[in-house]
Amino acid sequence: MKYSQWTGLAAAILVIIACYLPWVEIASLSKILTGMDTAGTNLGKPGKLHIVFCVIASVLFLLPLIWAKRVNFVFCALGLAWALRNFMIYARCEMATCPERQYGLYLVLLGSVIMLAASLFPDMKIVEKKKSS
Repeated sequence: MKYSQWTGLAAAILVIIACYLPWVEIASLSKILTGMDTAGTNLGKPGKLHIVFCVIASVLFLLPLIWAKRVNFVFCALGLAWALRNFMIYARCEMATCPERQYGLYLVLLGSVIMLAASLFPDMKIVEKKKSS
């Protein structure tokens, strides 16, 4: 893909921004949880790991080296796995209380999928070596 590195970089920025947006609203606690602010729960701050994965992936998207593209796929896959884990944990019902999913949770998941797709198809020019006869 011609613009895969820029698409992946834009998706990484989207995921970082979405970590600060509302993920779920818990009506019984009167709380709106984000990836960086989960006050009143024991969910931690999963947005920090998203940001780490996105910063590493952004640097690797910009490097024109073959090993960087291969390592980038690993970090993007880990980022997608972390996004799926957060989606399942944040969106589940507990003790007859079901949180209302907000747009930030969906944006993190969408951005992680786009990052993985962009890392699958890097824009690399392959140069064949000529055999000397």
